[in-house]
Amino acid sequence: MKKALRAPDYLGHILAAIERIERHTADIDELGFLNSELIQDAVIRNIEIIGEAANNIQRVDPSFAAANEEIPWQVMYAMRNRLSHGYDKVDFEMVWQTICNDLPDLYKLVKNVKP
Repeated sequence: MKKALRAPDYLGHILAAIERIERHTADIDELGFLNSELIQDAVIRNIEIIGEAANNIQRVDPSFAAANEEIPWQVMYAMRNRLSHGYDKVDFEMVWQTICNDLPDLYKLVKNVKP
């Protein structure tokens, strides 16, 4: 039987997804991102992972999520839903802004959480 995942496991998934996004976008600028379907797809997939992991934390350990309210659990899940369900209307400029402006701070917040 598979071991049930806990909040620390999901935090690791979030950190790993952010690290993958950073690797995928390290050597490009916004124009390079906007012109690369491959990188766009990789980034979107990892943002979906971030959002799903955030939702799982809220589901399996709501007290942990509440104790770490500085982490935008709902915002992460909402972005995942927008990308997954609005796949035909993705605003890639907004995704790029998220990569540049939000993910570095999110990484620090998640990295500093004490499970």
